Amino acid sequence: MSVAVRLLALALALGWAGLAAAAATLPDLIDRVRPGVVGVGAHQPLGAPRFQLGATGFVVGDGLTVVTNAHVVDGVTKQGENARLVVFVGRGRSPSVRAARLLKNDPEHDLALLTIDGPAVTTLPLAAPAPAREGTAVIFTGFPIGSVLGLYPVTHRGIVSSVVPLAIPQATTQTLTAAQIKRLREPFEVYQLDAVAYPGNSGSPVVDQDSGQVIGIVNSVLVKQGRETALKDPSAITYAIPVRFLHDLLP
Repeated sequence: MSVAVRLLALALALGWAGLAAAAATLPDLIDRVRPGVVGVGAHQPLGAPRFQLGATGFVVGDGLTVVTNAHVVDGVTKQGENARLVVFVGRGRSPSVRAARLLKNDPEHDLALLTIDGPAVTTLPLAAPAPAREGTAVIFTGFPIGSVLGLYPVTHRGIVSSVVPLAIPQATTQTLTAAQIKRLREPFEVYQLDAVAYPGNSGSPVVDQDSGQVIGIVNSVLVKQGRETALKDPSAITYAIPVRFLHDLLP
């Protein structure tokens, strides 16, 4: 066998080994992320059902601090004075249901911090506040349509396909709302992802596949109000709030 053929065979072997290693790391990463992802919902003592899973959150810091979207907390509040905010820890039919209290709220960036009681939960590491680069490979894990499909975490993967401003200028000032005017005056950028999120994915952690760190928080409600108000039928594009705004909320 010539030297050239041997080198080619070695290169191919190393290439396949690299691909195999990369394929093996994704399941490992999902296994590490999944225990830190929780459900967020409401407890209605007189409701049917009494417990309602509405969205996703993830645990950081001391193992008792949960990150989710502000609109998720607002949705529970609007259910009435009997509704209580709860966090579902675990998976399947018999999760641990923890009472949750609001620690901090950031409606501008649609983020909220909750605190729960009980044993500490697995935490997810946060990336530095620096913005992620376009093309970064990511996964996000959450509970899409959890009220129907149950507390079974689902992982999607994709890339940061673009870093875009939250609000885009409208053709005429007559089409601008007060909220859009405020965002145009105080713009900030969000991540556009090429993976599809569904109702219930709000609050899911967006994790960099290479570092295993959270770089963003899935959000559609706030962002689409700013970017897709002109569309009759909103797109399936997924957006995420950069983790730097979460850093601002944490002690």
